[in-house]
Amino acid sequence: MEFPRESGILLHPTSLPGPYGIGDIGPAARRFVDELVDMGQHLWQILPHGLTGYGDSPYQSFSTFAGNPLFISLDLLVEEGFLDPEHLKGYPSFPSETVDYGEVIPVKENLLALACRHFVERASERQKAGFKAFCNANEDWLEDFALFMALKRAHNMEPWTTWETGLIKRKPAALKKAREKYADEIEHAKILQFLFDVQWHALRTYCCERSVKIVGDIPIFVAHDSADAWAHPELFYLDDMGQPTVVAGVPPDYFSATGQLWGNPLYKWDYHKKTGYAWWTKRMKKIFEMVDIVRIDHFRGFAAYWEVPGGAETAIDGQWVDGPGPDLFDVLKKNLGDIPVIAEDLGVITEDVDALRDRFNFPGMRILQFAFGNDDKAEDYRPHNYPENCVVYTGTHDNDTTVGWFNSTPGNTTRTQEDIDAEHRTILDYIGTDGHQIHWDLIGLAMRSKANTVVFPLQDLMALGTEARMNIPGTKSGNWRWRFTWDMLTPEIKHTMKCLAQETGREHR
Repeated sequence: MEFPRESGILLHPTSLPGPYGIGDIGPAARRFVDELVDMGQHLWQILPHGLTGYGDSPYQSFSTFAGNPLFISLDLLVEEGFLDPEHLKGYPSFPSETVDYGEVIPVKENLLALACRHFVERASERQKAGFKAFCNANEDWLEDFALFMALKRAHNMEPWTTWETGLIKRKPAALKKAREKYADEIEHAKILQFLFDVQWHALRTYCCERSVKIVGDIPIFVAHDSADAWAHPELFYLDDMGQPTVVAGVPPDYFSATGQLWGNPLYKWDYHKKTGYAWWTKRMKKIFEMVDIVRIDHFRGFAAYWEVPGGAETAIDGQWVDGPGPDLFDVLKKNLGDIPVIAEDLGVITEDVDALRDRFNFPGMRILQFAFGNDDKAEDYRPHNYPENCVVYTGTHDNDTTVGWFNSTPGNTTRTQEDIDAEHRTILDYIGTDGHQIHWDLIGLAMRSKANTVVFPLQDLMALGTEARMNIPGTKSGNWRWRFTWDMLTPEIKHTMKCLAQETGREHR
């Protein structure tokens, strides 16, 4: 599906300003939508919106279907009557430009638990009916997810493969006993999903009214420690005790000399095919209930994926294995119609990946930070080689900021000083600039390209350095923490973006 000519901003909701230590989908999110409109932008791209698990990564979620309760706005809970204003008066003071997950999570979860108790006590008949309808509509994943989260908490958040054997193997008697024992916790997990759903759809309606589309994101694989793997082990290569026999990763690349060992369980694609890709159809149907466009992370894994033996310490000793190819997307098209998908086609891309992407007319991605190096793929990322049907980024959540990248030194990438110097000469000659405003140079380059879609991390508009980077691939901590404050988004920045949108035919209509 080809997209209209438009542009937007990449910003995860956790990065929004606010007094509660982490961004949410309340008033600040609506203000950000207004700021997008003021800048002439059509798109708000986010990262996966599920519950974060290991390392606080949105790409390692406890469920591919559930929303992250940390996104829930406490202010809106007050408006909805499930918290009282005095409940927020003693809220601790947290840093405004970073998320301290270890400190924020228990404080906010205590208030969310209180809101759940108040929902049981205070919900109106209309709200109760809405909750019941939500539970019925989402029963096929919500029941298992709620039990999974109740059991996680009962086991001090330890992985499900460490639980009692009866629970690991989902023995009916063990599950029945758990549902009875943790009935209140299960109900609260469902209530939180309902409250998230209500607030999310109110925000999406607000976006729709202002012609702003939400670009969502799903990883191709699910986390091992997830309700998906626990409730449906038949979908994955797992042994009798739930341990993965093979896991996902990528071979050595730009980011890491030893590759990236993700550790996600791999799909039994033959089984998925036998079921008519029922789970995948449900997954894609659910995400399109939440967002307008979906970026699928690691799209190349549908053509072939890097399989690493379970228990390996690095991703070096893996092998390429064929994925489902067009068969999956033929079924999805039959079941869901033409779905607006962005194919994240970065990394080791072969002809079969290009063919799969092009067969379904999915736009691929072009990263400007990759356009000026000395590798064979650099030419593909040069603006004069862009097809119209692609999505251009200065960088993604996995890249350094544009300013940080331009000022980088050996050690924070696999590039040598010689590589960096050559790259600088190439980019400055290509653009015809001295580089003192490299962020605007690249933003303008992308906006003026013939690519239909361009998206920029908010950090790049603000000329922020490496300190504002969202994620460093291959590292296990310290990521996903960046936040901004409203004063960073200056009138000058907004005016420049508005003018660029007007000049390049991407202005908000």
